[in-house]
Amino acid sequence: QVQLAESGGGLVQPGGSLRISCLASGRTFSNYDMGWFRQAPGKEREFVAQGSWSGGRYYTYYADSVKGRFTISRDNAKNQVHLQMNSLKPEDTAVYYCAVTWRAYQSVSKKGSAYEYDYWGQGTQVTVSS
Repeated sequence: QVQLAESGGGLVQPGGSLRISCLASGRTFSNYDMGWFRQAPGKEREFVAQGSWSGGRYYTYYADSVKGRFTISRDNAKNQVHLQMNSLKPEDTAVYYCAVTWRAYQSVSKKGSAYEYDYWGQGTQVTVSS
């Protein structure tokens, strides 16, 4: 059974940085797409970033709102995926969720919709405020 556990959320001032992590367990995560989503109060869950290993290359995709500020990375040995968030803004405040889906043997492509992911973590709160 796949389990995802996020950690590292907290309160940070505007312009600051924070790294959140997701520990995946339950199987070997080859051919899996791993993504980050976020949901602010009263808003729909939105795509933040995706990272996918294939053929020795790490593919990354980002929402336009975080491009250039956020970086997704993956530690295969530890089954962890990280989201480094820099230049944080108050509008980045949300609960951040880690999600995974099995890509099987398909080519890597962007999966920017929540319904495309099968497993979810419980979320970690990120608050950007002075």
